[in-house]
Amino acid sequence: MKLGVLTVPLKEWPAEKVFEYLHSLGVQTVELGTGGFTNHNHLIPDVYLADDKKIAEYKELLKKYDIEISALSCHGNPVHPNEEKAKADHEVFVKTCQLAQKLGVETIVTFSGCPGDCPESKRPNWVTCPWPNDFHEVLEWQWNEVLIPYWKKAVEIAKSYGVKRIALEMHPGFCVYNPATLLRLREAVGDIIGANFDPSHLFWQGVDPCAALRALKGAVYHFHAKDTRLDPYNKAVNGVLDNGSYANIPQRSWVFRTVGYGSNAAVWKDIMSTLQMIGYDGSVSIEHEDGLMSAKEGLEKAIAFLKIVMITETPANMWWV
Repeated sequence: MKLGVLTVPLKEWPAEKVFEYLHSLGVQTVELGTGGFTNHNHLIPDVYLADDKKIAEYKELLKKYDIEISALSCHGNPVHPNEEKAKADHEVFVKTCQLAQKLGVETIVTFSGCPGDCPESKRPNWVTCPWPNDFHEVLEWQWNEVLIPYWKKAVEIAKSYGVKRIALEMHPGFCVYNPATLLRLREAVGDIIGANFDPSHLFWQGVDPCAALRALKGAVYHFHAKDTRLDPYNKAVNGVLDNGSYANIPQRSWVFRTVGYGSNAAVWKDIMSTLQMIGYDGSVSIEHEDGLMSAKEGLEKAIAFLKIVMITETPANMWWV
């Protein structure tokens, strides 16, 4: 496994300064945003798709600082019921695939998306329970009429540009939010679909990341290192379905934290060991969304922590894989 960083929190810095800084900290890979919900400050698709010279210069810049691209990230909702929003996010996805081909990147990170509840919907509708029966009917319509048809077409587009892995982040609010939904879409459209495994979204759902990793063996295509802290008092009062503002940290049942500030080192050592056990040898890409730390402090603490808990060498005889 290689130590990586999603560069989004350093959006105010030019790409070269980011690469120089991360290299000095021992970071080996970067995950670069290309649009959608993920800012594209370090790699604007329209700029680089229009100029092969800039692509060559970008590759040289990465080489200068001995950094590889682990993935291009275009988190969006390409099945949004608002056609303009869906079209915009789909176009970002296509441009990201085109850019991946030019840069020699084989992994795209994004969301599955979430449709509305019928053709006339204006906003997404995330269903969390099967009853009353209306909810089950909504789910079947979303999956069979919108989600699966969209991704069947999208994976063919990705393949046409040499993309080998579409790593969907299992994120509540979208149709793919846990291992079962990830595997359902993968079975429906093909094994180019896999997981961008981010434990932070699973911790608060009550999912054991190690159990989830084992269930997804062979389908983990990228990994986000981000933590979650559950507040025992707020959780005891209101449970985990918390739609309060992320800014109101004292009142929330859970908040995103830098790795090691939500779960202890033993938990993260188990996660890293399970990644090794299932044969994952990709990037461990730090995503900073900690509201209690600056980006610089959060990244530096996460890097130091992961250097201790990560497994970076593969045994010569992994007979269990």
